[in-house]
Parts: sequence; C-alpha cells; structure tokens
Amino acid sequence: MSRKRRQYSADFKAKVALAALKDDQTTSEIAARFEIHPTMVSQWKRELLENANGVFESKGDGKTAQKT
Repeated sequence: MSRKRRQYSADFKAKVALAALKDDQTTSEIAARFEIHPTMVSQWKRELLENANGVFESKGDGKTAQKT
C-alpha cells in the first residue's frame, strides 16, 4: 500500500522559509529541525523570495495606510 504525501500549511512553509533566510543554520540543520527534506527548505525559501513583492502590493481594499 502506498503512503500518502504530506501536505503542509502556508504558516508552516513560511516559518521554514524565514528560518532559512536567517542564515544562522544550514539547510540540512533546518530540515532536520522541522523533519522535512532539505530540498523543500530550498524550494520554499526560493518561493518566498520570488513572491515577497506581493506582500506590499495594494489590494485596493482601502485598509492599507497611505502616506500623506
């Protein structure tokens, strides 16, 4: 019987990616700490860096503070 793939929440992925950005541990050490494969650490870090500009984009909902 095959094993089901684990699915990780966005919060967990963000926590791992931020830990990787700190550069105080190696990718292997982070992977061991979170019990995931080192490739996933690198992939999630790359995705965070590629999509970081989306955090600061205005969504047009009027909730963002405007500089006057």
